[in-house]
Amino acid sequence: MKPTPRLFVALIVVISMMAFGACKSSKLPPPPPPTPTPAPVVVDEVVEEVVEEHITETIVSEEVVEELPEDLELLNARGYLEDAFFDTDLWDIRPEYRETLAKNAAWLQQYSTVKILVEGHCDERNTREYNLALGERRAAAVRDYLVFLGVAPERIRTISYGEERPFAVGSTEEAFSLNRRAHFVITAR
Repeated sequence: MKPTPRLFVALIVVISMMAFGACKSSKLPPPPPPTPTPAPVVVDEVVEEVVEEHITETIVSEEVVEELPEDLELLNARGYLEDAFFDTDLWDIRPEYRETLAKNAAWLQQYSTVKILVEGHCDERNTREYNLALGERRAAAVRDYLVFLGVAPERIRTISYGEERPFAVGSTEEAFSLNRRAHFVITAR
């Protein structure tokens, strides 16, 4: 006897029904009981006080601000603000001096009445005109970065001295690197 396609179909249907019935008859475990939610805590009723007159309160800041000296020369001699140094013929702020300028900006924000002058300096190489322009770009780059960090622009003036006021005397690379700088002078407290 040869199996017919109808026999195969009937056989598959019977097997499927048995498998489906077996699956359907197997029961899943019941879901866990719901977790009880804690009852809300009832706090004594709060009575709101109505104030008819205005009361002025002085809020004491937790941050202690050091009193700055009155004398500007003494103030500048204390070295509250650090210089930023530059590479030869560049006015881009070097990555290692971004943190220095961030500290300067934080100090300036702490003492919000202080005004500064940013001096741009260069080494003695190149012409006087070139160095004056380069010093101005350096001072402007520092001013712009301080403003970016939140210092009000009206508190910052800039000037370029080019090569006219060297910090280190000499024609060595060490002296040149010390003279390529933006120097800070506190002009008002």
